[in-house]
Amino acid sequence: ESVNRRYPGTELDIDRIDYDDPKVMEYIGTGNTEGIFQLESGGMQVFMKRLKPESLEDIIAGIALYRPGPMDFIPKYIEGKNNAGKVKYDTPELEPILESTYGCIVYQEQVMQIVQQLGGYTLGRADLVRRAMSKKKQAVMEEEEANFVYGNEKQGVPGCIKNGISEAAAKKIYADMMDFAKYAFNKSHAACYAYVTMQTAYLKCYYPVDFMASLMTSVMDNTAKVSEYILVCRSMGIKILPPDINEGEGGFTPAGEGAIRYGLCAIRSVGRPVINHIIEVRETGGKFKDLRDFIKRATGREVNKRAVEAFIKSGALDSLSKTRNRRSFIMVYQLMMDSISDEKKKNTEGQLSFSDILNGSKKEEFNSGFEIKIPDVEDFDDLRRLSYEKEVTGVYITGHPLQAYEKLWKKNITAKTVDFMLDETTNAVNVSDGSIKTVGGIVADIKTRITKKGDTMANMILEDLVGTVEILIWPQAYEKYRDKLEIDSRIFVKGRVRVEEEKDGILAADEILTFEEIPKTIYLRYKNMSQYEAGKDKLDEILSAAPGNDEVKIYLEEEKKQKKWDGRVASEEILNYLKELLGEENVAH
Repeated sequence: ESVNRRYPGTELDIDRIDYDDPKVMEYIGTGNTEGIFQLESGGMQVFMKRLKPESLEDIIAGIALYRPGPMDFIPKYIEGKNNAGKVKYDTPELEPILESTYGCIVYQEQVMQIVQQLGGYTLGRADLVRRAMSKKKQAVMEEEEANFVYGNEKQGVPGCIKNGISEAAAKKIYADMMDFAKYAFNKSHAACYAYVTMQTAYLKCYYPVDFMASLMTSVMDNTAKVSEYILVCRSMGIKILPPDINEGEGGFTPAGEGAIRYGLCAIRSVGRPVINHIIEVRETGGKFKDLRDFIKRATGREVNKRAVEAFIKSGALDSLSKTRNRRSFIMVYQLMMDSISDEKKKNTEGQLSFSDILNGSKKEEFNSGFEIKIPDVEDFDDLRRLSYEKEVTGVYITGHPLQAYEKLWKKNITAKTVDFMLDETTNAVNVSDGSIKTVGGIVADIKTRITKKGDTMANMILEDLVGTVEILIWPQAYEKYRDKLEIDSRIFVKGRVRVEEEKDGILAADEILTFEEIPKTIYLRYKNMSQYEAGKDKLDEILSAAPGNDEVKIYLEEEKKQKKWDGRVASEEILNYLKELLGEENVAH
């Protein structure tokens, strides 16, 4: 609906798209499949990058394979796809059945075809074998192996040997089927999934802004998913704009070709009826001109002080003034609401104030003398502004305290906090109990307690770019790392995952490092060797003055050569000096 509304004349019928679209297949093969049905998990993203699908058939097979059991066939499937001419079959009769899946048994229907065409089974009996395998009926499967290989004259089963297939090949084929069939998908099920997969992938590929806006609207009540998708949007070059009572709707909406407007209904303490009321007032009386106009027209029983404060903190009222800001609005909104409320009350009761009896122009002059002025003050600093956004929406909208460290964060983690959160759909978390994971973020909260032995341990809340996770710090780890455990500290935590049924996962810390302790690489660009030689002494002087963990690599543009500086430095200490020396565009880290 969003696409057809925004692009008139290019009617999109999602049921009539090209399900083998090369551009969409290439997009899926990049692994950027967040939000795409069935392909969103980290494991699926890696799988799609390896698979490089070229057709709907590949997507169907990928969905069927990516589960416990069939996953063992993934390397064989990818190898076969990349070298289809070299696929070998245990017997030629298997080729027409398994050719489309490069020699791998992928679907339940293939099991049925094999026992039918190689063993001579009827269709009904083939389905009985499939069911026995899927339900792990060992006795039935063992009995059927003999029938499949040797036949059963009484039951009308010819068997493989009678059909010219060797005993060894028949036994191997049956063993492969037994290994696979207990986990197998039926192809029709996988195909239904794959059609929705391609539809969502098509939309994300060709209409990324509309797709991501709709996706975030669909998870509006799940702040962890909204945070995750905001991060995805930024990686796609899509800007997230604050909510706006003059532009926004209840849900997330496209705002031009490269931006999404945050949904008004995603603001906490503001329900759907409040938003519907504001939109109705805006549509009937025009856009709100300023803070006073908004309060006068929109507030009352529907919109109270708590809601107005949430609007201000979220940025939804930013458009009401080009010269004033969120801090100035916070300073006066309550006084302004009380004043307008009193004014409305007097008018309702029929009471006339002195100003009411003045004629038009004089009345305006009189009122302007008592008008509540919005102060001209500096806005909140970035951290306070972001903190307020998170308070009233559950997410950071216009930035993130970790945004400057995003590359470092992504490079050094093996799990995001969202992986520890219980999925309401699957009722499970995305990490395995006992696995070793590394997370990174800001210390949002920490509480210590004394054990029965008198030792100190802690429970910590770590916040990354998409959510939070609880970290359990046992006494030995707490004693070792306590100096790094301060509120707002940026740290990486490596530990063992603990998962309990129907609960968020937690991480028991084994090792903690601050962001500053993680070695980084600083890249310095010179035009050529001559420029480097001319400034080498000065460079050595700067680098040698700040020893640390980070390495420096020097790139010579004309020669297209790279060399490593002999030593380690502390990048935070010297980056500004290097930028002054070489120019900001020639320093990267």
